[in-house]
Amino acid sequence: MSVIPKSATSPPAPRTRSGWRGLVLRLHFYAGLLVGPFILVATVTGVLYVLTPQLESVLYSEQLRVPPTAQQLTLADQVRAAVATEPGGELAAVRPAPEPGATTRVLFNDEALGESERRTVFVDPGTGEVQGSLVTYGTSGVLPFRMTIDQLHRNLLLGEPGRLYSELAASWLWVVALGGLALWVARWRARRASIRDLVRAEPGALGRRRMLSRHGSLGVWLLLGALFLSATGLTWSAYAGENVSALRASLGWSTPSLESGGHAGHGGGPGAHHDVDPAQFDSVLATARAAGIDAGLIEIGLPAEHGAAWTVTEIKRSWPTEVDAVAVDGDTGAVVDEVRFADYPLMAKLARWGIDAHMGVLFGVANQLVLVAFGVGMITLIVLGYRMWWLRRPTRGRGWRLVPRGQLRGAAWPAVIVAVVLAVVLGWFAPLLGVSLLAFLVIDALLARRSRSVQSPNRP
Repeated sequence: MSVIPKSATSPPAPRTRSGWRGLVLRLHFYAGLLVGPFILVATVTGVLYVLTPQLESVLYSEQLRVPPTAQQLTLADQVRAAVATEPGGELAAVRPAPEPGATTRVLFNDEALGESERRTVFVDPGTGEVQGSLVTYGTSGVLPFRMTIDQLHRNLLLGEPGRLYSELAASWLWVVALGGLALWVARWRARRASIRDLVRAEPGALGRRRMLSRHGSLGVWLLLGALFLSATGLTWSAYAGENVSALRASLGWSTPSLESGGHAGHGGGPGAHHDVDPAQFDSVLATARAAGIDAGLIEIGLPAEHGAAWTVTEIKRSWPTEVDAVAVDGDTGAVVDEVRFADYPLMAKLARWGIDAHMGVLFGVANQLVLVAFGVGMITLIVLGYRMWWLRRPTRGRGWRLVPRGQLRGAAWPAVIVAVVLAVVLGWFAPLLGVSLLAFLVIDALLARRSRSVQSPNRP
């Protein structure tokens, strides 16, 4: 009697995924499907924002540019000209013309404006002629068009509630990126391909496999950019941003500020309306220049209250960064405090550079081009992801069963414990990440219950 080998008669064992890979794939699937639209909107609006500096210079050339002159009026005369057009305004700060042919900005607080917004009068430094008045925003002093695009990117023009969308996108971007990398590396190892195949689409692949290959290889190229923009984006967020600030403060990584009773870099605050002698702008500027404030882009802030110091702050955010600041006693002309960028903690410097690179201003046009290229790549990546889902959508009977459920039961307990603890910690630090992750679990449980009810026969 001959013995037939078991392998010849038994069907091959079904192919299974490891527990961790199934978990990551399921998380990547849900996050991509449900958070993808938020990331897509943030990407599109971010690209629009990066392109605004050149558009701004064209749209507002009348306010920004004037014929250069050999002689310039004193700051006092320029301020008087601006105040004459805003007789009821609350004078807050002055930004002298940074170069020949540029205008001086005289800034006024206005209770009718939003947070960080100020009314700015543009003055020809050679003639004292007022070139116009616009609302500007933030330390960067962006003008209305750019401000609108900035708010569109930040909160979809919905105010504080709209910030949740951008925080959700930033909270999940790094998770989706790292999850996708883990899945792509696992697939690459299974193919036993070369290192080069990790960053290029699979040759000869067709259909959905071809889209998956392009999606994975493009994700590898965009990985560092996604991690960078996610981390820097969270610093501006409502909830995770507070935790980031608290962490930086506890570790001594906060950005130093002047101790002068003023508001360094943001002009005067409440009380800045008190009478000042416009001639003091020139004397305070001369003191600051002698103290090493030599950047072209500076802001002279009025004292926040009687007895407080004036502030003179460099606001040049491109490379090399110039953000030194001094506080000057307007009566004695003495420098009472100073903050130098060279003395910033390393992490504060990295935070400054990271935020400026995120905004596309650190390296000028080169920075803008890199961000635009990244944005186009992200849009392509998301579209490919949705296209793959469409080919396996629920109406085709397979969309929700991309990965079998019960992955936690197949994973090792130590891994499960680590995953749960990690999820709790991340959910506390980035609350929107935690809440949305919980929502994914609820959705998955409801879908599982619905699937069981459909498959189970009706019983009397």
